[in-house]
Amino acid sequence: MIARPRFSRQELLFSLKSFAAAMLALYLSSRFALPRPFWAMMTAYIVAHPLASNVRSKALYRFLGTLLGCAATVVLVPSLSGSPELLSLALALWVGLCLYLSLLDRSARSYVFMLAGYSAALIGFPLVEAPAAMFDTAVARVTEIGLGILCASWVHSLVLPNGLGPSLLGVMDRALGDARQWLTNLLRETPAKGLDPRIPADRQRLALDITQLRLLSTHVPFDTGLRWSGGAIDALRYRVTALTPVLSAVEDCLQALCTATGGVPDDIGSTFAQHSGWLDPRATSAGVDDACAAFRAIADGPAASPWILALRIDLATRLEDLVAHWDACTTLRNDIDAGIAGNPVPLRRTPALARGALHLDRGLALRSAITAVSGTCLSCVLWIATGWPSGSAMAMSAAVFCSFFATMDDPVPAMHKFITALLWSLPVSAFCVLAVMPWAHDFGMLVLCIAPVFLVIGCYMARPASSLSALGMFFGVAGTLALQDTATADWVSFISSNLALFAGAVIAARVTALMRSVGRDWTARRIRRAAWHDLADLAAHPQHASNRHAFGSRMLDRIALLAPRVAPDGPEEVQVAAHRALRELRMGADITALQRHRGSLPGEPLAHLFGELARIFRAHVAGAPPRHAPLLPHVDRLLLGALTADTERPAIAALVGLRRNLFPTAPPTLQP
Repeated sequence: MIARPRFSRQELLFSLKSFAAAMLALYLSSRFALPRPFWAMMTAYIVAHPLASNVRSKALYRFLGTLLGCAATVVLVPSLSGSPELLSLALALWVGLCLYLSLLDRSARSYVFMLAGYSAALIGFPLVEAPAAMFDTAVARVTEIGLGILCASWVHSLVLPNGLGPSLLGVMDRALGDARQWLTNLLRETPAKGLDPRIPADRQRLALDITQLRLLSTHVPFDTGLRWSGGAIDALRYRVTALTPVLSAVEDCLQALCTATGGVPDDIGSTFAQHSGWLDPRATSAGVDDACAAFRAIADGPAASPWILALRIDLATRLEDLVAHWDACTTLRNDIDAGIAGNPVPLRRTPALARGALHLDRGLALRSAITAVSGTCLSCVLWIATGWPSGSAMAMSAAVFCSFFATMDDPVPAMHKFITALLWSLPVSAFCVLAVMPWAHDFGMLVLCIAPVFLVIGCYMARPASSLSALGMFFGVAGTLALQDTATADWVSFISSNLALFAGAVIAARVTALMRSVGRDWTARRIRRAAWHDLADLAAHPQHASNRHAFGSRMLDRIALLAPRVAPDGPEEVQVAAHRALRELRMGADITALQRHRGSLPGEPLAHLFGELARIFRAHVAGAPPRHAPLLPHVDRLLLGALTADTERPAIAALVGLRRNLFPTAPPTLQP
């Protein structure tokens, strides 16, 4: 006996709202006598999302992308209408260019470029053989898509809307909780017994939280409940990002102290025990000031050697930074609550360079763009060579498939899953187009006929586990309705158009398998090489020290990107990859600190250090074995000179950090 699917209240509500918006769009487009009213219905589903703010952002970006794609069509079709081959090539190149730009913007705005690419394909390829209808078709598509967007935004915003606030604040509180837990585990446990096994998990969760917070916050301007707290949300995200390298540096310094002294010194342990109240979100400014003063005094404690003195200065400096960042985080979290409640919130500014700093792989983006151009061109060659009347649908399908799955390491399995869903949709599409539509003589009958199919599909679209298959089923049915003239459809046109769609999808999958599919190991290596390249730039160019916030944001994003790519190898591999990425993150912070305080250190030795660091990181990028062992005596001499010359504490802490990160197994003594 087959069990009936059970849908949650949220899934049913999402499906009902999506269907209502689609039917409203279909009704209005029919009343306005638009040529393809099912385009409006399909658009209402495409922009649907359980969160109202996401619907509004997708709606805006989709409309802008459609306008841009239509503008490209209006420019290309009249100019190249005399040569179908050149016009097809120009449209394919436009798809590739837009996909490349889309992959270089890992925010919600990337939707604009992707839509601009395949909107031009959807509008332009059917016009290759009928360019005279170019302007009317472009206007009709913009009108139909704009109507679908308007209806979806209106329904999802006014009918039991789900705000972004609970999701965003939940991720925000989880990130702060993970940071607090990481710090608590550091200060509460005795590092002499070894690293607390909970700390690696704390690190990994915090990196994932920060990336998720970054992506969710792009929708804040579209959420009415969070609009006035947008500045505080950006500032808090930046502060949590800056907190991570400091936490990691404190952890590393405590480990070094344990190695050098056999355990945490008694005075440091008692300071941790006496001053832990600053971690409480309700801590007063006096308690925070007392903790800063107590941590600052750690540097003046007993030291049996210059190396232990350097470690004490390093720990005191890192703890002061940690308290300042944590206090700012709790203040900003309170400001966000005040803004949501409608109270005035101080204006907050975040460094401009850190706002959009995410890892970008231009090489992989270019490879994806070339794949899209190749798949689309191959479809066009087959279409033009065979003279297939429905061949334009093949080119459209190839362009859409190559664009839609381009963000994955290996898009082919997802493409195959989508194609399988399209095949399952074929009998449903045939029933709707050839059996139901001819009998639907009024709008009410049409709604009753198609409601069961789309309501069930909508419920599955709301489930992350089944959303891809449900989306394939939806595109199969709704796409057939949008591409067919439902009043005169017959078996020949139905089979021809659907065969063209499947042929384009298969071509896209095969070309992607040959040119674009890469393994997770390959992608992980590219992520690490990008980190080494950034480190080399930081060392070689003093002016890049101002980019430290952007570097930290990119490195944390890379940690989050590495996690799912090494997770199938087991938890130990995840911890090793995260540890390496955090070490590189700390080195970047130390290099930028040295660049900022280079005036307090000898010029020529410091320049030599930066030059050697740049050479080491470039050797990593090139895949050559770096030889940096001779650099250890040079770092030791710089550190001894800084200790005797009473150099600024941040510079000493940065030198200690570099020594620990470059030479983690070096003896706990400084060599003159």
